[in-house]
Amino acid sequence: CEAELRLLITSDVRAVPMVAGHLMDAGGKRLRPALTALGARAVGLKGDCTQLMCVGELIHLGSLLHDDVVDTAATRRGRAAAHEVYGNPVAVLTGDFCLARAVLLAAEVGGLVAVTELGRAVPEMAEGEVLQLQRAGDLSCERGAYFEVVERKSGALIGWCAAAGAWACGDAGAASALQRFGRAVGIAFQITDDVLDYRAGTGKRVGADLRERKVTLPLLHAMRRLGDLRAVLSDHAPSDEEVRELVVRIEASGALEAALQEAREIVDGGIAELAQLPASDARRGLEIMGAYLVERAS
Repeated sequence: CEAELRLLITSDVRAVPMVAGHLMDAGGKRLRPALTALGARAVGLKGDCTQLMCVGELIHLGSLLHDDVVDTAATRRGRAAAHEVYGNPVAVLTGDFCLARAVLLAAEVGGLVAVTELGRAVPEMAEGEVLQLQRAGDLSCERGAYFEVVERKSGALIGWCAAAGAWACGDAGAASALQRFGRAVGIAFQITDDVLDYRAGTGKRVGADLRERKVTLPLLHAMRRLGDLRAVLSDHAPSDEEVRELVVRIEASGALEAALQEAREIVDGGIAELAQLPASDARRGLEIMGAYLVERAS
């Protein structure tokens, strides 16, 4: 899959593979290809599914190139963000290239239903990102608003990745179960990401969401446990010293563990959907991956 991704971002316009390759070289979990491979094998899809595995990752790469411009992010995965090196216009247009390449590939190797479903998932992702931007710093947001964002921005594409192989082989029932599993995994994955924002050793700056006063599930739990927290954050954006103090208080309140427990329960619900598939090593792999994504440390 990694080798195939390199081929898929090639272009005779030299800047395109340079920009896309810059982001790819920064690494990543390649969660989406792995879910596609396991989902495909779990429904008995035979043959090489490498290109199908690349579809979700190309969408992800394109969305990251766009997100870093929108967020004016200086770094991505420990190195300078692509737009910092090559400029905003080229980064955005290379993101467009990745998205369009993914749609064509989905049609070629996944078929009509797979590409139609991808056409539904990508707008959901965009809607989730827009909602998140509109609600940035709005401490009045509650659980429903949070889950509306994460289901769209994280759940939609991961749901597609898990179900892609079933759509490719025409198994609509299995595709529905795998899509529900993938959406659950995507939501739980985002919750865990939000928890890890409060913890050291992840390779990211601790408390970045707190500095931005981004309302995530851990913060919602913390504001219920710490009666003064909402007022403190409403008054002003916290300084670095205040962030360090607040992170300690939030951890001690049990808010992070409460959010992780919700993520575990969501994954358990997703795993229950897999009972509709025949027992196999691939199905077991999906179950293990779902659990791992909540318990991971980075």
